[in-house]
Amino acid sequence: MNGRVIAERYELSTVIGQGGMGQVWTAYDRRLDRRVAVKLLRPDHMAAASTADSLRRRFVRECRVTAQVGHPGLVTVHDAGSDADDLYLVMQYVEGSDLADHLAEHEPYPWRWAVAVAAQLCAVLAAVHAVPIVHRDLKPRNVMVRPDGTVTVLDLGVASVVDADTTRLTHTGSPIGSPAYMAPEQAMGGAVGPATDLYALGVLLHELLSGETPFAGTTVLGVLHRHLHEAPRPLRTLRPEVPGALESLVLHLLAKDPQHRPSGAQAVYERLAPLLPERGGAVSGPLDPTRPFLRPYAPWPDRAAAPPPPAVPAAGPAAPTARTDVAAAVEEVKRLLGEGGITQAVDILGSILPAAAAEHGEASPIVRILRKQYAATLMDDGQYRRALPELRRLVSDRTAQAGPADPQVLGFRQDVARCLEEVGDSAGALAEYQAVLPYYDDDGGGGTAGGGENRDGRDRDTAFEVRRRMAQLLLALGDRPAAQARLAALQYDVIRVYGAYHPLAVEVGRSLDHLGRFTAS
Repeated sequence: MNGRVIAERYELSTVIGQGGMGQVWTAYDRRLDRRVAVKLLRPDHMAAASTADSLRRRFVRECRVTAQVGHPGLVTVHDAGSDADDLYLVMQYVEGSDLADHLAEHEPYPWRWAVAVAAQLCAVLAAVHAVPIVHRDLKPRNVMVRPDGTVTVLDLGVASVVDADTTRLTHTGSPIGSPAYMAPEQAMGGAVGPATDLYALGVLLHELLSGETPFAGTTVLGVLHRHLHEAPRPLRTLRPEVPGALESLVLHLLAKDPQHRPSGAQAVYERLAPLLPERGGAVSGPLDPTRPFLRPYAPWPDRAAAPPPPAVPAAGPAAPTARTDVAAAVEEVKRLLGEGGITQAVDILGSILPAAAAEHGEASPIVRILRKQYAATLMDDGQYRRALPELRRLVSDRTAQAGPADPQVLGFRQDVARCLEEVGDSAGALAEYQAVLPYYDDDGGGGTAGGGENRDGRDRDTAFEVRRRMAQLLLALGDRPAAQARLAALQYDVIRVYGAYHPLAVEVGRSLDHLGRFTAS
């Protein structure tokens, strides 16, 4: 199915999730050239006509009710429909780490992180329950921690509208959900409501704080029996530093009777609020779920510090194998770039580079070509921070091989400068341009002997462009006199070589006029 196109628009790439209702794939939206997630209802679960009808109704309901909920902590639904015999739901692709992996990487989980995650989940559940919808499958795998620390809830795929026919889509003895997080009433096939999600939140909180779910077992029936009949172990017997108020809240959430649980997600949030970290504290790094409370509405952390999106294998029959069919992958990239599929080309190049380096060696020509294409494609896609380390690697490797005056080295360094400009590092970009200019411009671009009279026309034009960018960067850094002097010298040299009506001479003249008016005022 890899490479299949849904609705003549969404090209499936890699399975990232699978459950009772179907599969979730990474995919590419060909129309808008973006990465999305596509959920498919699995055909093998539609063998019986009666089952098929029930699943179709449930899936259609999922699409409709999920799209009604607008909340920043809930994954966005883009599209839905049917394709051949399958039903599909197109959703926002969320970067970050799912909560299960996040817990595994940070065990023991700081209790303030657990509080921050739970508080954000309460905000989402309050919005979902107001529709009214019950999520019915809240668990760590359905929660993502994004690079800025915000939490996103995935997959309302087993949600139901709380109305009169809710139970008609759920047959007793076939409960929907994950047994480890399932409330007693859900386990018995009974009616569910907001309190069912609060119970799952209690299980999730217990797991974050203790490292284990409160009711584990070797069989599904054993786990469900413990949910129904056993009391959870108090958290402070497992982790004494957990505040008493937090332990009490978890026990309240895990009450067997829904009527004995908190009255709603808002009430849970109010009990968590005093335990949240105070505003203004230090953030420990990317994927810190306390960040939205420590620094609300602050800009995201430097995207360069966050891990790049996971590499996605190439789609279609030309997908690289374990040994990486580099030639086929390069042809696939060329095809995609010709069709405007820049985002997908970036993922393929990022995927094959490590394998190609392992197979051919970092210094091999094929790896250098791939790295060059990867950097160029990242720049075309506007991912300048991700392009920078690739370009700097190219500069270093090529300089060691051919020296600093090599044309490829100079081209790579100009690309580095451009990336630095785009990410706002004007001083760094200026330094890069200053370093390459002497190789194009005999007098360094400052006097009337410039223009590269001993060089060919391409070198001369490159020198002019570098000098123009340097003047713009000096303006960005606030040094108007230096910028004005550089522009005047550039204008003189361009007119001397090309005449007063050359487009660059006219453009530089306008800049000087503007600067003159600005200085005079």
